[in-house]
Amino acid sequence: MIYLTIKLIHIFSVFIYAGFLFTDNLFLSRIKKDLNNEEHTKIREYFMQYVRKVVPKALIIAVFSGIYLFVMTFGEIAISGLSNFQIALGIKGFLGLWLGLRGILQVFFGIQPLVFKGHLFPFISVIIIIFLSQIMFSI
Repeated sequence: MIYLTIKLIHIFSVFIYAGFLFTDNLFLSRIKKDLNNEEHTKIREYFMQYVRKVVPKALIIAVFSGIYLFVMTFGEIAISGLSNFQIALGIKGFLGLWLGLRGILQVFFGIQPLVFKGHLFPFISVIIIIFLSQIMFSI
């Protein structure tokens, strides 16, 4: 029951984080073409004032619940090496930890990323994580 509860919390927090990335990359970046710089900056800042209240907390919950789920799901490493499932889960874990570390350093410590300063690479990483989560049980 604990595993299921943490998994649901994880999925909900990932929806919040991924939803922000989807909105930012697919909508907010596109409306810049239809508005002047001042209007776009005003709309983006209005949106971000709400995002800053929720998304960082959701990201922290997603990372810590993801670590728990990773530990509970990974299993033992066989003598023959990692299974395809473990490899896919490892890639998911690496990308999730990278996103979490990047977000925590940026939001709570003010350390800006040296590379991938925009939200496009995190957006692509989330898409990869979602794809892996759908295929890892069948590979």
